[in-house]
Amino acid sequence: MSPLALDEDELVACVACGLCLPHCPTYRVTGLETASPRGRIAAMQAVQLGGAPMDATFERYMEECVQCRGCEPACPSSVQFGHLMEGAREALHDERRRERPWPRRLAEWLGLRLVLPRHWLLILLSIFAGVGQRLHLVPSRLGLPPISLRSLRSRLRAPAAAGTGDVYLFTGCVMDAWQRETHRAALRVMEAAGASPALAGSGSDCCGALHAHAGRMHEARRLARRVVASMPGDAPVVVDSAGCGAAMKGYGRLLGTPDAAAFAARVRDFSEWLIEQPDLALRPTGRAVIVQDACHLRHVQRAAPSVRTALAPAYRTVDTDDDGLCCGAGGAYSVLQPGLASEIRDRKVAAIRQAAGDDPAPVVVSANPGCAMHLAAAGLDVRHPADLLADALDD
Repeated sequence: MSPLALDEDELVACVACGLCLPHCPTYRVTGLETASPRGRIAAMQAVQLGGAPMDATFERYMEECVQCRGCEPACPSSVQFGHLMEGAREALHDERRRERPWPRRLAEWLGLRLVLPRHWLLILLSIFAGVGQRLHLVPSRLGLPPISLRSLRSRLRAPAAAGTGDVYLFTGCVMDAWQRETHRAALRVMEAAGASPALAGSGSDCCGALHAHAGRMHEARRLARRVVASMPGDAPVVVDSAGCGAAMKGYGRLLGTPDAAAFAARVRDFSEWLIEQPDLALRPTGRAVIVQDACHLRHVQRAAPSVRTALAPAYRTVDTDDDGLCCGAGGAYSVLQPGLASEIRDRKVAAIRQAAGDDPAPVVVSANPGCAMHLAAAGLDVRHPADLLADALDD
């Protein structure tokens, strides 16, 4: 049996037509067939069906993928590239993790095994990092956003207790540590829309998206089961991180249980849920904002139009002309593949500058924290839809 163990029907569905190529950020940057969805699937087929080795070259081809899944909507054969890539990453994690450099193995163990599943530890380390930033002890090359100690000192509170509200807000791991004010803005907007939101109960430390991207599927499933148990009942689960929302909408497939499928059906992106609420009053600001479609909102959740609809009463939204091409953040991708991530981001920044026209300081709206941090590191002013909507509340 091949160590990849991919679904063979999905693996052979690609007809190598090439329509995915313009939508693949790594192919656009490198021009290499091996950096395209078609080339990566060919490599998977060679390993699973042709007996080729799962060697360092194969691993490089897989790891250079951003997992933006921009190829999927463009594919006339409906190839499930995300499923294939997750399966390939899982096999690589199982078979080749001991071959990886020890600093990477240590970083993954610390980040994915130790810190993210323990939210209290992430918050504690974030406080240390925030103090370090104030003392100029944290190197900028680490890519950490400015951490607000004031925000971390104040616990996030919701109007309703867990299990008693009519909607949940999932806060997760990194976003709650580094962008907690966005959660506060989301709660304000949800209340203004007439809802009584609650926060998830114990076990909602992390959704497992980063673990799944890294091929650590056993850990992703364990975290997913905890998240499902943390929000009982049938109330909608609102997620203001596009990457987390995409992962949670996939819990039915990840866990393979009726309870997980029922939970996944309750998950809604913040903007997706908001446009269904009739009672939100916003004041027109007259300001223009440039929309950066988070890949996991546009390509996986297929809910990107909801951002524009939610913002429309208060802002004029402007689109880029790059057909939603990835910004290069990709969860931990910008850390593991900094060269490719920077080249991909350069193209996105150029598209944003072009859309901005004569405006030297455009406001960019992004529904994913990773995208926001990655683009902010390039000097852009990036806001979450919840932050912009909270500014425009008619109160």
